[in-house]
Amino acid sequence: MLKFLILANKRGQIRFAQYYEHMSKDVQETLETEIISKCLLRSESQCSFVEYKNSKVVYRRYAAMYFIVGTDNEENELAVYEFIHNFVETLTKYFSNVCELDILFNLDRVHMILDEMVVNGHIVESNQATIVSSVRAIDQVVNR
Repeated sequence: MLKFLILANKRGQIRFAQYYEHMSKDVQETLETEIISKCLLRSESQCSFVEYKNSKVVYRRYAAMYFIVGTDNEENELAVYEFIHNFVETLTKYFSNVCELDILFNLDRVHMILDEMVVNGHIVESNQATIVSSVRAIDQVVNR
């Protein structure tokens, strides 16, 4: 089960965060600070899997953005690694070449895309075409 997903730039600024497990604001801030600094300090030659307290953390770097996912200990790291890649590809399909500004100025769309893919911390959809068409259908209703 996924516990959280955090998007941060290479300066450590959080651009997006979604939690699937209840945590107080203070705990969230501490977690974000510690995990992001851990990921930023690792070299490209090191593994993208990190243990943090009672969680596994899987991350991938795309250009200037880090996509960081925390999971419980039963989750398969490689499946989460592929989920991150699929999420980025889905964002790229929707925004046609996603960048940090697309995420910043379209947080609602990023939430919708993620909500199509993950429900209560469980990955439920991986088909990019289905996800993008669902979000575009919502866009059409909103733009009427």
